Amino acid sequence: MMSVKSVVGVLGVAMMACASWAGAADIPDIALPAPRMEGGMPLMQALRIRQSSRAFSTQKLPVQVLSDLLWVAAGVNRPDSGKRTVPSARNWQEVEVYVVMEEGGYRYDAKANVLKAVAKGDLRKLAGRQDFVATAPLNLVYVGDPAKMEGVSSETDIAMYLGADTAFMSQNVYLFCASEGLATVVRAMVDREELAKALGLSGKQRVTLAQTVGYPGTTSE
Repeated sequence: MMSVKSVVGVLGVAMMACASWAGAADIPDIALPAPRMEGGMPLMQALRIRQSSRAFSTQKLPVQVLSDLLWVAAGVNRPDSGKRTVPSARNWQEVEVYVVMEEGGYRYDAKANVLKAVAKGDLRKLAGRQDFVATAPLNLVYVGDPAKMEGVSSETDIAMYLGADTAFMSQNVYLFCASEGLATVVRAMVDREELAKALGLSGKQRVTLAQTVGYPGTTSE
């Protein structure tokens, strides 16, 4: 039998998710400025200082930095073909980036360079089980869609492709954060079912990993 505390917790998560579904239309999309595609730290130097951090300031990222970050993660770098800054098997582009901030949840539309609002309200607590997730300014959520993976039916192959294509994005984010003096950590400890509901994902879409990004706090590993 569930305790009163457990029941209250479950109801709280359910109410948060319901509120996000109802309120997605109440928050506007965010048109991002054109990403800056020049400058930054030399690659070898960025690799040398790349690290995972679990201490984050609550300071929000400027929208220009957010645009640059998302372009690095999964932006279009060849407009004539629509291909991305990261590879994907057979160019399925089956992994998308969702953004969870205090204002709400968004889906990154790489071609339009826009954050499409999908959920209103602060969903950061659903984006991970560690304490810092709920207060860091930004959580990226990587979402795979096996429906885009034509010709693949094996669950083993689906998981392999989704994992590899998510990893490419995550490492790009790590290198960008090293270059920009930001803290980041990729995480697997996510309540995937509740987060998927809150973001309005389809039954076939699945959360693969999440990655917290922000200005450094006081400690890092």
